[in-house]
Amino acid sequence: MFAKLAATVFVALSAFSAGVTAAPAPAATELVARGPFHSFNNYGGFHDLSNFDNFYGSSNFDNSEFSESSITVVKEKEVVCHSESIEIIQQRLLVLQEMAKRIISEQICEVESQTIVFEQFHSSLHGFSRDLRRDSGRSVGYDSGILSHFGSFYQSDGSLSVDDWGFSGHDLGHSYVVPTGSNWGSHSFSSVANAYKAARSAVTKF
Repeated sequence: MFAKLAATVFVALSAFSAGVTAAPAPAATELVARGPFHSFNNYGGFHDLSNFDNFYGSSNFDNSEFSESSITVVKEKEVVCHSESIEIIQQRLLVLQEMAKRIISEQICEVESQTIVFEQFHSSLHGFSRDLRRDSGRSVGYDSGILSHFGSFYQSDGSLSVDDWGFSGHDLGHSYVVPTGSNWGSHSFSSVANAYKAARSAVTKF
């Protein structure tokens, strides 16, 4: 299941992989209202955010509009989940976490932009939480097309790549793989809800 998280990490951050130059002092901090929507384009006068809305859309900051109708399942690629040691899974997820932190801290210089991009990434992961709890109407899976860029993070000298991978958040779901073999059953709605509550109750503030 961590593969779906990997896909989400890469989608949420890849649009901001290019280095940026110093921006002028912020002209304003308010969001620009567009009817019922808000725009982060040029938020605060920061030019590195000039195309922010293009990735998911101005009405879709956290990609909450991603729905089952957006998904095209890759029928010919059947994947069956198999359980590994939890420590192994936690290691992989921590690597993804630190990669996200490296991308944001090395490739965005404005602290305001760092904050906005991270909050978009962080909030978009909640969608997968809803998938796992079967609250979203989406299948639990990941986009194999987007995930295929996993090996393109580094340049030959070990620095982070800055090339455009040629997709946006609107492409998420076009090559969806839905692993089978989980233990989901008739009592899973309540047992997963209890597991979610137990996990959330263990969350503390740093």
